[in-house]
Amino acid sequence: MPSRRTPAAPPPAPAPGVRPLLPARRVRRPGDLVRCAAGLLALVLVLLMAGYARNTTAGLGSDLPVGGRQGPGPFASAIGFLSGAGVLLVPLAFAVDRLVRRDGARVADGVLAAVLAYALSLGLNTWVTDGASTAVRAALTNVPEGGTPTDAVHVYLAPVIACMTAAGLTGRPRSRLALWAGVVLCGTTALLGGYATVLSLTLTVLLGFVAGHGTLWTIGAPADRTTARHVAAGLATVGITATAVRPETDPVRGGRRHLVHRADGPPLDVHVLDREQQASGFFYRLWRRLRLRSFAVRRTPQSVHQALEQEALLAYAATASGARTPELLAATELGPDTALLVYTHVPGRTLDELAEDEIDDALLRSWWECVHTLHRRRVSHGRLTGRCLLAATPGPGTPETADPRAQGHLLDLTEGSIAAGDLALRLDVAHLLTVLALRVGADRATASATAVLGVTRVSAALPLLQPIGLLRSVRRDLRRHDRARKSALRTDVAGRLAAGELTQAEAERELGAGETDLLAEIRARVLAEAPRAEAEPVRLERLRPRTLFSVVAGAFAVYLLCTQLTVRPSDIVARAAPGWALAALAAAALSHVAAAMSLTGFVPEKLRFGRSVAAQLAGSFVKLVAPAAVGGVALNTRFLQRSGLRPVQAAASVGASQLVGLGCHILLLAGFGYVAGNERTQDLTPSRSVIAGLLTGAVLVLAIGSVGPVRRRLLSLLRPLLTGVVPRMLDLVQRPGKLATGFGGTILLTLCNVACLTLSVRAFGGQVSFAVAAVVFLAGNAVGSAAPIPGGIGTIEVALAAGLRAAAGLDYTTAYLAVLLFRLLTFWLPVLPGWLAFTVLQRKKAL
Repeated sequence: MPSRRTPAAPPPAPAPGVRPLLPARRVRRPGDLVRCAAGLLALVLVLLMAGYARNTTAGLGSDLPVGGRQGPGPFASAIGFLSGAGVLLVPLAFAVDRLVRRDGARVADGVLAAVLAYALSLGLNTWVTDGASTAVRAALTNVPEGGTPTDAVHVYLAPVIACMTAAGLTGRPRSRLALWAGVVLCGTTALLGGYATVLSLTLTVLLGFVAGHGTLWTIGAPADRTTARHVAAGLATVGITATAVRPETDPVRGGRRHLVHRADGPPLDVHVLDREQQASGFFYRLWRRLRLRSFAVRRTPQSVHQALEQEALLAYAATASGARTPELLAATELGPDTALLVYTHVPGRTLDELAEDEIDDALLRSWWECVHTLHRRRVSHGRLTGRCLLAATPGPGTPETADPRAQGHLLDLTEGSIAAGDLALRLDVAHLLTVLALRVGADRATASATAVLGVTRVSAALPLLQPIGLLRSVRRDLRRHDRARKSALRTDVAGRLAAGELTQAEAERELGAGETDLLAEIRARVLAEAPRAEAEPVRLERLRPRTLFSVVAGAFAVYLLCTQLTVRPSDIVARAAPGWALAALAAAALSHVAAAMSLTGFVPEKLRFGRSVAAQLAGSFVKLVAPAAVGGVALNTRFLQRSGLRPVQAAASVGASQLVGLGCHILLLAGFGYVAGNERTQDLTPSRSVIAGLLTGAVLVLAIGSVGPVRRRLLSLLRPLLTGVVPRMLDLVQRPGKLATGFGGTILLTLCNVACLTLSVRAFGGQVSFAVAAVVFLAGNAVGSAAPIPGGIGTIEVALAAGLRAAAGLDYTTAYLAVLLFRLLTFWLPVLPGWLAFTVLQRKKAL
C-alpha cells in the first residue's frame, strides 16, 4: 500500500478504444539467472558423463539404433517429417500472433536467442569434431553405415527451443504442449534412426534452455505494464465503475498504483502486483534470508497469486484488529502474472514528507497506538519505515477530527505476519523507535513509545536494537545521521576551541561524549527509565559475512599453497624427522604460556593464570574468523572484562600489552637483523644492508611525520590508546614483578615462535641460524598481521617461505615444507583445543 498524497484535479477518463502509450521497460528476473546457471551445470555434467561413463553411453548408443533399423522405415520417416514440421510451425505461428498484437519485443527476444543457440551449436559441434577426446566424440556422435559422423548438437532443434524459451509460452498451454510434443517426436525419430545419441539430444535441449534464459537475463524480459485501461477493466469485474484512472508511482516499494475516481463514492487506491515487483530485490532478500534468523525476515511469495493472498490476508487482519490502515475493498487477477488490490483512499502525507514542526507528540502517539493495536492481535508490520507512517488529513472519505495531525495511519503491511512471535513484535518496536528518533530525536521517540506501550514493552525491544536487524534504507539513514551529527560536533568544538571558549581537555571530553551513535542514545534513554532491563543484544545472524569470507579465503589459500608443493600434504608429517618435530611442538605449546604471561604482566589486578593460558589457547580458534591483529585483541579485552575489570581498564591493559609488543617487535627485528648481517664475519660493525634498512625506515618515518594531515590523523588514532595506556603503565611501575612478567612474556613469545620455525627447518634437513630465522619470522608475521585475512592465512606462509629461500638459501620444497609444519603446529593444530577452551570459558562465563 503506497503513501497517499492529496491529488490534484482528477484527469479525464481515457477515450474508449485508445490504448495509452507507455515507454517499454525490461526487467531482469532472478529466476532466469538461476535457470541459466542450473542449465549450465547440467550441460557440464552431460559432458563429464560423455567422457567418463563410457560403458553406459556405449550401451545406449549401440542398442537403440538397432531397434530403429528393425522398425518400419516409412512410418518412422513420416513421423519424423511431421514432428519436424510441427516444431518449426509452432514458433512461426507464435511470432505472427505476437506481431498482430503489437508485441514485437518478444519476437525479437526469441530471434536473438535462436541466433545465440545456433552459434553455440556450431561451436560445440566444431569442438567435439576437432578438439574433444575420443570418448566424448563416441558418446555424442554416431557414424551411420556409409555416412559421415552426426552432429553432437542439432543445429535446428536447439535454436527452436531457445527461441520459444526466450519468447515465453506462459498462459499458452496448447502451444507449449504442441512444441514439446514435436521436440520429443523429432528427437525420438532421430534417436531410433541412428542420427543422434541420448546424450546428444540431452545436450541439445540443455543448450537451447541455457541460450534462452541467458538471453532473457542479459537483455531483460519485457515487463508487462498495466495501463489505466486494464485497471478500469479489472475494476469492472468486481463491480466498480471508474470515471478516471490516474497512474502514480508507489514510493514505498517502487511499484505502481492508480488513483481511481468513481461517480458513486470517494476515490480509491489500486495497487498493482506483477512479476516485475516479484523480481525486484530478489538477491538482496535471498542474502538477508540466508544471513538472518527466520523471525527477522519473512518468506517471500513465490508467485503473484501468493503475494496477492498474503497482502489481502494481512489487510483483512489489520482492519479486524481496529488499527488505522486503509481498508481492502476488493482483489482480482488480470492474468497469470498481474493482480489488483483495491483500497480506500486516505489523503495525507508520510513521515518522510512532513516538516520538523509538523511532527508533534500527538502524531507520534497515534502511530504508536496503531502499532499497539496490531500487536494486541499478534499481527506484526515488518516494514515500519518513514514511508509507511501516514499523517492523514481531512478529505473525501475521511471524517473531520479536532486534531487531524493526530490521525496516524499505517501503510504497506505486506512484510508482516499473522500470529507473530514475541521477537517479531519486539523487532517492530525497535524499528519504529529508530525511524522516529531519526526525525525527532531519541528523547521524544522513547517518551512517546513509553507513553503508549509502557516501559516494560519498550525495554524488551532493546536486545533487538541493532543495525543488522534494520531494513537497508533505515541503516543508510542511520549512517548518514550519525556522520552528520559527528561532523557538526567536530566543527562546533573546533570553532569554540579556536575562540578560546574550551581547553584542549574539555574539547577532547566533548568529542568523546559525542562519539555515541543514535542507537546507543536510544538504549541509554530507555535504560534510564528501566535500569534493570536486559540490553544484551540477541543474535540475529545465522551466517556472518566474515565467516563466509574466512572459509573461502582459507580454502583458496590452502589450495594455492598445496598446488605449489612437489609432495602431497599428507607427506609433510611423514617426511619430518620425529625428534626435531617434537621439539618444535614443545616450542609451539610453550608459546601459549608466554602469551598468557604477556597479558597478565600488564594487569595490576590478580588473574587466574590457568584461565589466562586457556584464553590464549582459545585465541587460536578465534583467529579463524578474524584477522590476526584483531581477533586476539577482542578476545583478551572480553576476557579481562569477565574477570572483573572495567571496560576502560581492560582496554588499557590490552593496549599496553600491544604497545609493548610492537616496541619489542621492532627492537628484536633490528637486533636480530644486526646479528644476522654480521654472523658470517668477524667485524662487529653493522652491515651495509642493516644500515640501509635503518636509514630507509628513518626517512619514511620523517617523511610521514612531515605531512600535516597524515601526522594529525596518526596522532588522533594514537591519542586514545596512549591516554589509557600511560596511567596503566604508571600503576605497573610500582610493581616491578608484574612488569618483568609482561616484558618477559612478550620476548619469550617471540623466541618460542622463532625456535619453532628453526626446528621445523631442521626437521626437513635444512640449516638456518636462529638470527636469520628470527628476522624471517618477525618480518613475515608483520606482513600477516597487516593483511585483513583471518589468521593471516596465505600471506604468512608466502612471506615466511620467501624469506627462508632468500635469507637462508633453502630450496623451494624444504622452505615450504618447513613453513607448513610451522603453521600446522602454531596455527592449525591448536584450533580444536582452542575451540574446546573457548567453549569451556564461555560456559564458565569467563568469555
